[in-house]
Amino acid sequence: MQACVAILILLTGPVVFAARLKDLGAWEGVRDNQLVGYGLVVGLAGTGDKRQTFFSAQSLANLLERMGVRINPNAIQVRNTAAVLVTANLPPYAQPGSRLDVQVAAIGDATNLQGGLLVMTPLKAADGQVFAVAQGPVLTGGFRAAGGGNAVSLNHPTAGRIPNGAIVERSAPSPPPSARMRFQLRNPDFTTAARIAEAINRQYSSGGPLVARAENSAVVVVETPPRFSLKPVEFVAEVENLKIEPDQTARIVVNERTGTIVLGKDVRIAPISILHGALSVEIQTDFQVSQPAPLSPGTTAIVPQTRVTAREEKARQVQLKAGATVEDLVKALSAIGSTPRDIIAILQNLKSAGAIEADLEVI
Repeated sequence: MQACVAILILLTGPVVFAARLKDLGAWEGVRDNQLVGYGLVVGLAGTGDKRQTFFSAQSLANLLERMGVRINPNAIQVRNTAAVLVTANLPPYAQPGSRLDVQVAAIGDATNLQGGLLVMTPLKAADGQVFAVAQGPVLTGGFRAAGGGNAVSLNHPTAGRIPNGAIVERSAPSPPPSARMRFQLRNPDFTTAARIAEAINRQYSSGGPLVARAENSAVVVVETPPRFSLKPVEFVAEVENLKIEPDQTARIVVNERTGTIVLGKDVRIAPISILHGALSVEIQTDFQVSQPAPLSPGTTAIVPQTRVTAREEKARQVQLKAGATVEDLVKALSAIGSTPRDIIAILQNLKSAGAIEADLEVI
């Protein structure tokens, strides 16, 4: 039987958690852009696509035709070539000439991309425009070897990456800092949005018109003060480093697989009585051999002997009074010797009974 240990993380005490504004969200439009392209990896040692993958042969024929060599796709074998999809993330404000890391993954029946070279591949955004071009040797971080009917494989050799393998050809579509910007919260919350607006106004309004306004729980509109009209980048840098105390809804997160339970400090327990017991049923089967009498026509038989026993433990009771905290709940459950599964079941029952004013999330 595998032992299971509960890990309870309690966020209690008067400690104030303050985060930088840049850790709570991002400015509207300042984000990564996903790029994708279709390419060929060549130079494989017979581990490329087989004859069943028709598009790799057609792609190789098209590549050779652009180089002045015409060939019938049905007349070539592509065992040293693999058709791949190439993906990359274009960071905001990326400029032409900068480099990106790219990921390469086989889409045919190639078995190994180790030692392969990605041929020049255009990388396009969702609008179809080419923003980067990728080329270079593929690093798989694994290998696969086979022979004599035996095979050994390490990691995943049909996918790899090319560090700095793409060159940006077009500037990323990111808006420059302007007189009016919108800050988007990563975890929308009205209290946090109001605190962000209050902190910005306290720092930059100083008797003048308000600089920031919470539009809703996810967006804070920020106007650039007149003294930063010629220095919008400096203003954004200062605002991003303001310390904000974020707020969030009370939540209990339970991971039943690992026995981890995370309880926030804002969880409140209503007055309630918990009665918890356990019923265990044990079934044992012994196999006995029945031998026939000597010189008799009978045969040897295996006769199962089954015993069923049931044991019910005495119910254990816990009472929580008004104003009980998370710490009181944990101490009470620990005092009665509750196991991780017991605690998870009790928390679910408390939520169903309406005794916990928090969201219960089971992952």
